Amino acid sequence: MKDISNALRSEVLIDALPYIQKYHNKIVVVKYGGNAMTNEELKDCVMSDIVLLNAVGIKVVLVHGGGPEINAMLNRVGIESKFIGGLRYTDEETIEIVKMVLAGKVNKELVSHLQMHGGKALGLCGTDGEMIIAEKKQGEIDLGFVGEIKHVTTKPILDALNNGYVPIIATLGIGEDGNTYNINADTAAAAIATSLRAENLVLMTDIVGLLEDKDDDSTLIPEVNVSEVPYLKNRGIISGGMIPKIDCCVEAVRRGVKKTCIIDGRVPHSILIELFSNEGIGTQFI
Repeated sequence: MKDISNALRSEVLIDALPYIQKYHNKIVVVKYGGNAMTNEELKDCVMSDIVLLNAVGIKVVLVHGGGPEINAMLNRVGIESKFIGGLRYTDEETIEIVKMVLAGKVNKELVSHLQMHGGKALGLCGTDGEMIIAEKKQGEIDLGFVGEIKHVTTKPILDALNNGYVPIIATLGIGEDGNTYNINADTAAAAIATSLRAENLVLMTDIVGLLEDKDDDSTLIPEVNVSEVPYLKNRGIISGGMIPKIDCCVEAVRRGVKKTCIIDGRVPHSILIELFSNEGIGTQFI
């Protein structure tokens, strides 16, 4: 039994070697969210995956939101959570809660969790070093302090990476008007990946990927060329909440990220499966 176990370990390591070589010294941006962020067992898997990637020379940038924690705190202080077009309405009271929860509680807990698994983490916020320069999002409906990204300053992120740290980034932005803006985490991850010329952008979700039939997980579409996206939208295969996620993937690929993918964060070690296998685990956009 021991010999079989050792043989399996050897086979796994040998199979992973080409992918470790492919990503060595390259940047991978992971947008962390969904069930993998609230389930303790899955959180342990994500943190151990990231520590392993960092140990074999892959530079991981972790970008996170914190919707459930923000909702819980707003509820605790008696403020109703409002969403318009999938974005959180963020008035003056709400942005203060968002700053406190994202840049404080969630970010520092993730830093602590990764370090408990033997990694080196540095907690950052998009307002640090003017990392994410934002402006108020314009539209027919005023969303308050919801921002659009104008520019990403990569120096704080690269400084952390080059010193062996995993940067863990809370998605807030700073405006030229001095205001702090709430930034959608998928959008922020795509913009950061683009600015860093990342090898891969991984969006962790609570679904298996893009499905031909949204009610049938067996209809997973494993690979999509970005030129096919308008056709898939017209057919209704890309719809609802998948539209902004996939738009982020498309934008990142068109701006130079080698590959982006949407993976199921409910699967333990889904990041390793995606990066260290030819098939991957979700839907990749190329």
